[in-house]
Amino acid sequence: MSKVLKGFALSLSMLTTLPFFRVHDFYKGINGYAVMFYPLVGFILGSVLYGVYALLMSYFPHFHLAAIIFALWVVLTGALHLDGFADTIDGLFVPKERALEVMKDPHNGGMGVTFSVVFLILKASSLVALPNYAYALLPLVLLLPRLMIVFCIYFFPYVSGGMSTIAKEELQSTQVFMASLYSLLFIFLYNGWFLLIGAVVLLLLVKRFFIKRYGGFTGDIYGFTIEVTELLLLNLIILGLA
Repeated sequence: MSKVLKGFALSLSMLTTLPFFRVHDFYKGINGYAVMFYPLVGFILGSVLYGVYALLMSYFPHFHLAAIIFALWVVLTGALHLDGFADTIDGLFVPKERALEVMKDPHNGGMGVTFSVVFLILKASSLVALPNYAYALLPLVLLLPRLMIVFCIYFFPYVSGGMSTIAKEELQSTQVFMASLYSLLFIFLYNGWFLLIGAVVLLLLVKRFFIKRYGGFTGDIYGFTIEVTELLLLNLIILGLA
């Protein structure tokens, strides 16, 4: 298997619970390719969610089907990014000198759990409020936040250990270019330019805050960024801005 295919397999296995390509070996040389495929994996996940919605919309009331899509969303991503969201919130409620240590703790604190519950309610409610036709935009809603993480890894400092350190070391400008290129193609096809602008503006705000607080990003903050961006994009669609 080529490095490109191994990178795709690694990306899919890391970001989803799909039972295909279960590769978790961070072989040297494939981690940059794995990051390159993050937006594509998001697009695939969004396409699965929309496909399920399209298949079932004639059989279930909108509210109930929205709940099914929400549950499937959480299951397919393994709540990976939600865990990062909770850890990041916990880090905000302690002195910043202790924050990185608290974020690495495998146990979620009270504030992380509380904010996660509130966040999940808002995300579920956003899916309920989403018009039927707008579910076709779910592939873009899941692609754009992961494109922002490609930019985070390449352009912004990283202050923790783990796989993201390896990914940052191996991610090349050509891989960022390719991720941007195919993502822009999807954005063009979906006419999602306003969603792109919203995602970029939020990324710049997140970057400003966390670089000032910690000096850079961590894997948990990547997860936080993905979750918050997804919620923002859903609500931009609800407001009719996409």
